[in-house]
Amino acid sequence: MSFITDHGTYCTIAVRVTPRASKSKINGTQNDKLKVSLTAPPVENAANQALVELIADLLSIPKRQVSIQHGEQSRDKVVRVDGVPYPKISAALQAIS
Repeated sequence: MSFITDHGTYCTIAVRVTPRASKSKINGTQNDKLKVSLTAPPVENAANQALVELIADLLSIPKRQVSIQHGEQSRDKVVRVDGVPYPKISAALQAIS
């Protein structure tokens, strides 16, 4: 999966976010990015928090292990996931596709 990068102790996921959607969900991939729809609006960090929660729930890990590494003010983001190996992230994303 080209949108996931393994950095050894952590992985990053390239994400394209669509805020104010009717349902929060992962919509597949596009242009080497994971497409994610979020019900939260892009104000006061609400969409970023919703994205962190969605990824943490998907991987069954605490929210503190997920953070926005780049793109906090953009629809294109890089999400950092600490302490989860690449195969687990890849398998979780393939299971919902």
